[in-house]
Amino acid sequence: MASIAKTVVATGASSGIGFEAIKQLLTQQQPYRFILGARDVASTQAAYSKVDFDKSQHSVAVLPLELSDLKGVKTFAGQVLEKLGQAEKVDYLMLNAARNHGAEEPGPGPNGSKWCESYIVNHLSQHYLVHLLRDKLVASNSRIVFVSSGAIRMVKDPGTLETTLKAGSGATGHVVYPASKLAALLGTHWWRRQLAGLCTVVAVSPGLIPGTGLSRGANFTLPPELLKDAKSVPEGGANVLRAFTRDDFPDDPDRIFLTSWGEWWGREEISVSLDKELQDKWSPGREDIEREEGVMGA
Repeated sequence: MASIAKTVVATGASSGIGFEAIKQLLTQQQPYRFILGARDVASTQAAYSKVDFDKSQHSVAVLPLELSDLKGVKTFAGQVLEKLGQAEKVDYLMLNAARNHGAEEPGPGPNGSKWCESYIVNHLSQHYLVHLLRDKLVASNSRIVFVSSGAIRMVKDPGTLETTLKAGSGATGHVVYPASKLAALLGTHWWRRQLAGLCTVVAVSPGLIPGTGLSRGANFTLPPELLKDAKSVPEGGANVLRAFTRDDFPDDPDRIFLTSWGEWWGREEISVSLDKELQDKWSPGREDIEREEGVMGA
Protein backbone atom coordinates (compact mmCIF):
# COMPACT_ATOMS: atom_id res chain seq x y z
CA MET A 1 0.00 0.00 0.00
CA ALA A 2 1.38 3.41 -0.95
CA SER A 3 2.23 5.77 1.90
CA ILE A 4 0.07 8.84 2.37
CA ALA A 5 1.95 11.99 1.36
CA LYS A 6 2.99 14.33 4.15
CA THR A 7 2.51 18.04 3.53
CA VAL A 8 5.23 20.56 4.29
CA VAL A 9 4.62 24.31 4.13
CA ALA A 10 7.89 26.24 4.25
CA THR A 11 9.51 29.64 4.05
CA GLY A 12 13.15 30.18 3.19
CA ALA A 13 13.43 27.10 0.97
CA SER A 14 14.51 28.71 -2.29
CA SER A 15 18.23 28.40 -1.54
CA GLY A 16 20.72 27.54 1.17
CA ILE A 17 19.76 25.45 4.19
CA GLY A 18 16.03 25.41 3.45
CA PHE A 19 16.54 24.30 -0.14
CA GLU A 20 18.94 21.60 1.04
CA ALA A 21 16.48 20.33 3.67
CA ILE A 22 13.69 20.01 1.09
CA LYS A 23 16.09 18.40 -1.39
CA GLN A 24 17.01 15.77 1.20
CA LEU A 25 13.34 15.01 1.87
CA LEU A 26 12.84 14.57 -1.88
CA THR A 27 15.23 11.60 -1.79
CA GLN A 28 13.09 9.72 0.73
CA GLN A 29 10.61 6.98 -0.09
CA GLN A 30 8.02 8.68 2.11
CA PRO A 31 5.97 10.87 -0.29
CA TYR A 32 5.89 14.59 0.39
CA ARG A 33 3.83 17.49 -0.88
CA PHE A 34 5.65 20.79 -0.58
CA ILE A 35 4.08 24.25 -0.62
CA LEU A 36 6.90 26.77 -0.59
CA GLY A 37 6.85 30.55 -0.34
CA ALA A 38 9.50 32.41 -2.33
CA ARG A 39 10.32 35.96 -3.37
CA ASP A 40 11.38 34.82 -6.84
CA VAL A 41 8.98 32.10 -7.93
CA ALA A 42 10.56 31.51 -11.35
CA SER A 43 14.12 31.00 -10.08
CA THR A 44 12.91 28.79 -7.23
CA GLN A 45 10.91 26.62 -9.61
CA ALA A 46 13.95 26.43 -11.90
CA ALA A 47 16.14 25.32 -8.98
CA TYR A 48 13.79 22.49 -8.03
CA SER A 49 13.40 21.44 -11.66
CA LYS A 50 17.11 20.56 -11.59
CA VAL A 51 16.68 18.26 -8.59
CA ASP A 52 16.35 14.60 -9.52
CA PHE A 53 13.34 13.23 -7.60
CA ASP A 54 10.41 10.91 -8.21
CA LYS A 55 7.62 13.21 -9.35
CA SER A 56 5.09 10.39 -9.03
CA GLN A 57 5.84 10.39 -5.28
CA HIS A 58 6.56 14.02 -4.49
CA SER A 59 5.19 17.39 -5.60
CA VAL A 60 6.60 20.89 -5.22
CA ALA A 61 4.43 24.00 -5.54
CA VAL A 62 5.99 27.46 -5.24
CA LEU A 63 3.85 30.47 -4.30
CA PRO A 64 4.91 34.13 -4.19
CA LEU A 65 5.90 35.37 -0.75
CA GLU A 66 7.73 38.58 0.13
CA LEU A 67 8.20 38.46 3.88
CA SER A 68 8.94 42.17 4.23
CA ASP A 69 5.33 42.82 3.13
CA LEU A 70 2.74 41.73 5.71
CA LYS A 71 -0.07 42.05 3.15
CA GLY A 72 1.81 39.59 0.96
CA VAL A 73 2.07 37.20 3.91
CA LYS A 74 -1.71 37.34 4.30
CA THR A 75 -2.18 36.63 0.58
CA PHE A 76 0.25 33.70 0.76
CA ALA A 77 -1.57 32.19 3.75
CA GLY A 78 -4.87 32.42 1.89
CA GLN A 79 -3.37 30.69 -1.15
CA VAL A 80 -1.94 27.92 1.03
CA LEU A 81 -5.30 27.28 2.67
CA GLU A 82 -7.05 27.33 -0.70
CA LYS A 83 -4.54 24.86 -2.12
CA LEU A 84 -4.98 22.53 0.85
CA GLY A 85 -8.77 22.62 0.95
CA GLN A 86 -10.77 21.33 3.89
CA ALA A 87 -9.50 17.76 4.00
CA GLU A 88 -5.73 17.99 3.63
CA LYS A 89 -3.66 18.71 6.71
CA VAL A 90 -0.30 20.37 7.28
CA ASP A 91 2.15 17.89 8.76
CA TYR A 92 5.03 20.36 9.04
CA LEU A 93 5.41 24.12 8.95
CA MET A 94 9.08 25.05 8.52
CA LEU A 95 9.91 28.70 9.18
CA ASN A 96 13.43 29.17 7.88
CA ALA A 97 13.53 32.50 6.05
CA ALA A 98 16.06 35.01 7.38
CA ARG A 99 17.73 38.24 6.41
CA ASN A 100 20.91 39.73 7.83
CA HIS A 101 20.68 43.42 7.02
CA GLY A 102 21.45 46.15 9.51
CA ALA A 103 19.23 49.09 10.38
CA GLU A 104 21.63 51.84 9.30
CA GLU A 105 19.31 53.34 6.69
CA PRO A 106 16.92 56.06 7.90
CA GLY A 107 13.42 54.92 8.80
CA PRO A 108 10.68 54.13 8.32
CA GLY A 109 11.04 50.44 7.51
CA PRO A 110 9.28 48.45 4.79
CA ASN A 111 5.82 49.79 3.94
CA GLY A 112 6.13 52.51 6.54
CA SER A 113 6.77 50.15 9.46
CA LYS A 114 8.57 51.39 12.55
CA TRP A 115 10.60 48.14 12.45
CA CYS A 116 13.66 47.32 10.36
CA GLU A 117 13.46 44.83 7.53
CA SER A 118 15.44 42.05 9.26
CA TYR A 119 13.06 42.07 12.23
CA ILE A 120 10.00 41.94 9.97
CA VAL A 121 11.40 39.09 7.87
CA ASN A 122 13.08 37.09 10.64
CA HIS A 123 10.27 37.29 13.16
CA LEU A 124 7.17 39.42 12.68
CA SER A 125 6.04 38.13 9.28
CA GLN A 126 6.58 34.46 10.14
CA HIS A 127 4.91 34.92 13.53
CA TYR A 128 1.99 36.46 11.63
CA LEU A 129 1.95 33.50 9.25
CA VAL A 130 1.45 31.11 12.17
CA HIS A 131 -1.49 33.26 13.31
CA LEU A 132 -3.01 33.08 9.82
CA LEU A 133 -2.58 29.30 9.58
CA ARG A 134 -3.37 28.58 13.23
CA ASP A 135 -6.75 26.88 12.77
CA LYS A 136 -5.36 24.56 10.07
CA LEU A 137 -2.25 23.82 12.14
CA VAL A 138 -4.32 22.93 15.19
CA ALA A 139 -6.70 20.76 13.15
CA SER A 140 -3.66 19.02 11.68
CA ASN A 141 -1.78 18.56 14.97
CA SER A 142 1.15 20.00 13.02
CA ARG A 143 4.80 20.18 13.94
CA ILE A 144 6.05 23.77 13.67
CA VAL A 145 9.81 24.07 13.17
CA PHE A 146 11.34 27.50 13.81
CA VAL A 147 14.89 27.65 12.46
CA SER A 148 16.81 29.58 15.11
CA SER A 149 20.44 30.42 15.79
CA GLY A 150 23.02 30.17 18.52
CA ALA A 151 23.61 33.87 17.82
CA ILE A 152 20.88 34.62 20.37
CA ARG A 153 23.60 34.30 23.02
CA MET A 154 25.16 37.51 21.67
CA VAL A 155 22.23 39.49 23.13
CA LYS A 156 23.18 40.11 26.74
CA ASP A 157 20.37 42.53 27.54
CA PRO A 158 16.99 41.80 25.91
CA GLY A 159 15.89 45.26 27.00
CA THR A 160 17.89 46.59 24.04
CA LEU A 161 15.67 44.84 21.47
CA GLU A 162 13.15 47.68 21.36
CA THR A 163 15.84 50.14 20.27
CA THR A 164 18.00 47.84 18.12
CA LEU A 165 15.17 46.53 15.94
CA LYS A 166 13.62 49.88 15.07
CA ALA A 167 14.06 51.10 11.51
CA GLY A 168 16.89 53.62 11.36
CA SER A 169 18.35 52.54 14.71
CA GLY A 170 21.83 52.61 13.19
CA ALA A 171 22.58 49.08 14.42
CA THR A 172 24.67 46.93 12.11
CA GLY A 173 23.70 43.48 10.89
CA HIS A 174 26.11 42.04 13.47
CA VAL A 175 23.76 43.43 16.15
CA VAL A 176 20.39 43.28 14.39
CA TYR A 177 20.58 39.63 13.34
CA PRO A 178 21.04 38.15 16.87
CA ALA A 179 18.41 40.54 18.21
CA SER A 180 15.89 39.54 15.55
CA LYS A 181 16.59 35.84 16.11
CA LEU A 182 16.10 36.30 19.85
CA ALA A 183 12.75 37.97 19.18
CA ALA A 184 11.85 34.98 17.00
CA LEU A 185 12.87 32.53 19.74
CA LEU A 186 10.74 34.45 22.24
CA GLY A 187 7.90 33.97 19.76
CA THR A 188 8.69 30.28 19.46
CA HIS A 189 8.34 29.84 23.21
CA TRP A 190 5.09 31.84 23.12
CA TRP A 191 3.65 29.55 20.46
CA ARG A 192 4.74 26.49 22.43
CA ARG A 193 2.69 27.81 25.34
CA GLN A 194 -0.30 28.77 23.18
CA LEU A 195 -0.40 25.47 21.28
CA ALA A 196 0.53 23.08 24.10
CA GLY A 197 -1.21 19.76 23.48
CA LEU A 198 -2.35 20.91 20.04
CA CYS A 199 0.84 21.24 17.97
CA THR A 200 4.50 20.36 18.48
CA VAL A 201 6.72 23.44 18.47
CA VAL A 202 10.49 23.11 18.05
CA ALA A 203 13.38 25.55 17.63
CA VAL A 204 16.47 24.24 15.84
CA SER A 205 19.89 25.60 14.99
CA PRO A 206 21.44 24.40 11.72
CA GLY A 207 24.86 25.54 12.94
CA LEU A 208 27.18 28.16 11.50
CA ILE A 209 26.84 27.81 7.72
CA PRO A 210 28.95 30.45 5.89
CA GLY A 211 27.94 29.10 2.47
CA THR A 212 24.28 30.12 2.57
CA GLY A 213 24.65 33.74 1.45
CA LEU A 214 22.85 34.93 4.59
CA SER A 215 25.61 37.49 5.18
CA ARG A 216 25.08 39.06 1.76
CA GLY A 217 24.51 42.76 2.29
CA ALA A 218 25.83 42.69 5.85
CA ASN A 219 28.77 44.92 6.69
CA PHE A 220 30.86 42.49 8.72
CA THR A 221 32.85 39.30 8.30
CA LEU A 222 32.92 36.31 10.60
CA PRO A 223 35.99 36.01 12.83
CA PRO A 224 38.32 33.04 12.15
CA GLU A 225 37.73 31.52 15.59
CA LEU A 226 34.06 31.01 14.69
CA LEU A 227 34.74 29.62 11.24
CA LYS A 228 36.57 26.62 12.69
CA ASP A 229 33.15 25.26 13.77
CA ALA A 230 31.50 25.99 10.43
CA LYS A 231 29.35 23.36 8.76
CA SER A 232 28.45 22.70 5.14
CA VAL A 233 25.06 23.52 3.65
CA PRO A 234 24.11 19.79 3.42
CA GLU A 235 25.03 19.39 7.10
CA GLY A 236 22.87 22.38 7.97
CA GLY A 237 19.92 20.96 6.05
CA ALA A 238 20.28 17.61 7.82
CA ASN A 239 20.47 19.38 11.20
CA VAL A 240 17.19 21.18 10.51
CA LEU A 241 15.51 17.92 9.50
CA ARG A 242 16.31 16.44 12.91
CA ALA A 243 13.64 18.76 14.27
CA PHE A 244 11.05 17.09 12.02
CA THR A 245 11.36 13.73 13.74
CA ARG A 246 12.90 14.08 17.20
CA ASP A 247 10.43 13.11 19.91
CA ASP A 248 12.81 12.67 22.85
CA PHE A 249 11.81 15.98 24.39
CA PRO A 250 13.14 16.79 27.88
CA ASP A 251 10.69 16.80 30.76
CA ASP A 252 11.17 20.55 31.05
CA PRO A 253 8.68 21.99 28.50
CA ASP A 254 10.86 25.09 27.96
CA ARG A 255 13.72 23.04 26.54
CA ILE A 256 12.60 23.07 22.91
CA PHE A 257 15.86 24.30 21.32
CA LEU A 258 17.63 21.53 19.37
CA THR A 259 21.30 22.29 18.75
CA SER A 260 23.22 21.63 15.55
CA TRP A 261 25.00 18.75 17.28
CA GLY A 262 21.71 17.10 18.20
CA GLU A 263 21.30 17.98 21.88
CA TRP A 264 18.50 19.83 23.62
CA TRP A 265 19.97 23.03 25.02
CA GLY A 266 19.60 23.44 28.78
CA ARG A 267 17.81 26.31 30.47
CA GLU A 268 21.07 28.14 31.13
CA GLU A 269 21.90 28.37 27.42
CA ILE A 270 18.47 29.73 26.47
CA SER A 271 17.77 31.64 29.69
CA VAL A 272 17.52 34.98 27.87
CA SER A 273 14.43 33.67 26.05
CA LEU A 274 12.56 32.16 29.00
CA ASP A 275 11.00 35.31 30.47
CA LYS A 276 7.26 34.91 29.83
CA GLU A 277 6.62 38.66 29.99
CA LEU A 278 9.21 39.15 27.23
CA GLN A 279 7.65 36.32 25.24
CA ASP A 280 4.28 38.04 25.48
CA LYS A 281 5.76 41.41 24.54
CA TRP A 282 7.42 40.12 21.36
CA SER A 283 4.49 37.93 20.28
CA PRO A 284 1.75 40.32 19.17
CA GLY A 285 -1.71 39.02 18.38
CA ARG A 286 -3.01 38.84 14.82
CA GLU A 287 -5.23 41.88 15.18
CA ASP A 288 -2.44 43.90 16.78
CA ILE A 289 -0.11 43.10 13.88
CA GLU A 290 -2.73 44.01 11.29
CA ARG A 291 -3.58 47.25 13.03
CA GLU A 292 0.01 48.38 13.52
CA GLU A 293 1.30 47.29 10.11
CA GLY A 294 -1.73 48.41 8.12
CA VAL A 295 -2.73 44.94 6.93
CA MET A 296 -6.45 45.47 7.46
CA GLY A 297 -8.43 44.97 4.28
CA ALA A 298 -5.62 43.16 2.46
